[in-house]
Amino acid sequence: MSQAVLDFMHNRRSVLIKNMTAPGPDTSQLADILTIASRVPDHRKLEPWRFLVIQGDARARLGQVLAEVKGKQQALEPEQLLAEQQTFLRAPVVVAVVASPIEHKTPRTEQILSAGAVCQHINIAAAAHGFASQWVTGWTFENPEAEAALGLSEYEFIAGYLYIGSSEEQPSDRKRPDLTDKVTWLSD
Repeated sequence: MSQAVLDFMHNRRSVLIKNMTAPGPDTSQLADILTIASRVPDHRKLEPWRFLVIQGDARARLGQVLAEVKGKQQALEPEQLLAEQQTFLRAPVVVAVVASPIEHKTPRTEQILSAGAVCQHINIAAAAHGFASQWVTGWTFENPEAEAALGLSEYEFIAGYLYIGSSEEQPSDRKRPDLTDKVTWLSD
C-alpha cells in the first residue's frame, strides 16, 4: 500500500480556470504529463485518442478562429466575442484531448471511456507535478464547424480541454456523494 498515493488522490482538486496563472509545465514536464496520460485502460491497444497542445501565441490564434466559428453560428455581444477569443489565454497550457474512436470490435463506448480516462490522468499528473488543472468540454463538443477548424476528422471529437497552470489559491473541497446512495453491494 502507498499511503502517499492514497493521500494524494484523496486531496486532489480541480482549480477553476479563472484562478490560474503562469507558469505552466515546461516541455519536459508536459511530456511526462502526456506520457502518464497515455497509460490508461485501452482495450486491444487502439489508442482511440490524441492530443492537441495549445500554448504560446497559438492560444490567441485558435481562440480567434473558434470565436469566428461561434460568431457565425449565433449572435454574440462584443464582450461574448472577446471572451471566446481569449478562452485559451486563461491558462499557460491547454491540452485538447481528441477522442478518435474507430470502427472495431472493441465497442465505441469503451474507446470513448478510454479518452475520458486520458483526461483524468492529465489532471492527476498535472497535480503530481504541482500544477493546477481543470477539465472542461465547452461548446465545441460535437460541433462540426468547430471540429473542422480544429483539424479533427469526421469521426473525432473533443473529449475535453485540460487547462494547466499555477495557482496560489487552494481549492476548497466540494460536497461529495453519500456512498450509501451510490453503492450496491452484490456479495455473499
